[in-house]
Amino acid sequence: MDVSAATGDTLDRIDVLKALDQGERTELAKQCGWRRYGAGEQIIARSSTARDAIFVVTGSVAIVNHAPNGREIAYATVREGGYFGELAAIDGEPRSATAVALEKCLVATMSPQVFRRLLLAHPEITIQIVERLARIIRTCDDRIMDLSTLSAVQRVCREVLRLSTPDPLNAGSWMIYPVPTQAQIAARASTTRETVARVLGQLGQDELVHRKGKTLYLRNKQALELLTEQLNSGSQGDAR
Repeated sequence: MDVSAATGDTLDRIDVLKALDQGERTELAKQCGWRRYGAGEQIIARSSTARDAIFVVTGSVAIVNHAPNGREIAYATVREGGYFGELAAIDGEPRSATAVALEKCLVATMSPQVFRRLLLAHPEITIQIVERLARIIRTCDDRIMDLSTLSAVQRVCREVLRLSTPDPLNAGSWMIYPVPTQAQIAARASTTRETVARVLGQLGQDELVHRKGKTLYLRNKQALELLTEQLNSGSQGDAR
């Protein structure tokens, strides 16, 4: 559903735009299109010709692709304050992935012309975007290596580690919040939901992880890292 920026929604929560002052963000918001999506709605489709950069004002969005057999492959989750679609806005090529709302979302769409002017006028924002693209490339390199060298069990463990962040309430502890569904973890690890369920269940029995509500706590991150390295791909799990 198309909406107007006059509803009071602003770009103030977009992390990469916080280098701008209030007046600049307000003016930029007037140049954006605004749209709301419900959970499960497609925002952009792979290979589409739309070129806008898209900022997630509220909600969260899954960036995915689909294998020829229909299995979903998850690339990333973009949460409130993030953005996606910058590749098409920069190089003018078709979309490289599909974006789907994980929950109710409000997004601001910025034309490639406005986006390019923003990058030229504000090198500090350009540097942030380049750094993010560099992180994406490094993550892709890691995933290619994982698929080539790790079993499905190891990939699930590696994904749990990759998703974890420091627990702000307990120094030295790590957590995943909100924890993705088993299907979402499976898509990110290129395996099946059943494999994810089995691995998480075993990690829970081994007291390496503990789930409480929407949070998955890593009780011993170092031990999980060690286990991931020690797992024998020939004897643990399957390669699905």
